[in-house]
Amino acid sequence: MTVKQLNRLMLASLAPFIGMLIWLLNSNLTFELTDAAFPKDTTPLAAVPAQSTSVISGLDQAKQLAIHTASSIKKNVKLYLAVNEKMNGVVTLTYSQLGRPSLIYDRRITRKIGSPVQQVQSDKLTAQLFTIRAEKFSGYALKVKLKSENGMKMVLGNDKYGSAETTLSAVRRYNAIAGVNAGGFADSDGKRYPLSTTMLNGKYVGGFHPSEKDLFFVGLNDSLKLIGGKMTDRSELDEKNLKFGASFVPVLMKNGVPMPIPQKWLTSPSRAPRTVIANYKDNQLLFLVIDGRDEAGSSGATLTEMQYLLERFGAMDGYNLDGGGSSSLIFNGRVINHPSDGTLRPLPTHFLFFK
Repeated sequence: MTVKQLNRLMLASLAPFIGMLIWLLNSNLTFELTDAAFPKDTTPLAAVPAQSTSVISGLDQAKQLAIHTASSIKKNVKLYLAVNEKMNGVVTLTYSQLGRPSLIYDRRITRKIGSPVQQVQSDKLTAQLFTIRAEKFSGYALKVKLKSENGMKMVLGNDKYGSAETTLSAVRRYNAIAGVNAGGFADSDGKRYPLSTTMLNGKYVGGFHPSEKDLFFVGLNDSLKLIGGKMTDRSELDEKNLKFGASFVPVLMKNGVPMPIPQKWLTSPSRAPRTVIANYKDNQLLFLVIDGRDEAGSSGATLTEMQYLLERFGAMDGYNLDGGGSSSLIFNGRVINHPSDGTLRPLPTHFLFFK
């Protein structure tokens, strides 16, 4: 179809409408509206003021209601703020009271030991160092409150099974704030191995060994609780979720009650440098490190005296760790005790504490 044909088609289609438009323009059409198209207001004039009065009265009532509602809301908001302030005070007081028994208990056990001569406090632990003075011996107490699982660990000498190093060396290697000698040892073929069952990072080092005679195992579980005693079955130890631990002899105290000391350990030797690990009801740890000039039994403390100290200091469970020349206490980078060998003894296991 060409453009002309398309134009013609459009013109033919619009022709009727164009013709109608021309007719309307030329015709003289008129329209008239009757009175019915404009309805009159039939409301009596007297009713208008009455209606206005009613509307005004309604507006006044609405105004009074709004004022009353606003006042009520204001009072409720004020009451809410006052109650909220009181509740905040109650919550604050409750939280302070929740920690009060723990604080009171800590003060009570601390007073039993004395006044700390040094203290380290961080988000990982609070470590307090005390001196001990008795008639026949002197020594030190280290009270440790762990706040994090990273506050304490046990390490092997030079991090190798069969190797040994001093506690001071281990403290320096790990940049620890303090260190105490751990379990006993046995020498073989020029190497120094941990005695009996030893755990490190939740795994057995050298395998599990049932407790024999007076041997015990003591260590820390994943809840930072001291776990100790004779372990005759591996499953018995596995279910306790231990992080680390070592072995020695004998158990000194259980649940605040002194345990019978084997006859051999009463006289071999009777007095010696000692290291003891213990705990409190709130899971704080207590280490006692007692000095002695030699291991011939003429200086140091007896195990019975160590039990007496544990009772006096309010401890719950206590375990005798390797003593004699093995007793080592490091605090703030310094050797605190006086090693009976004259120098610190290289050992296979150490307890370390971190700031």
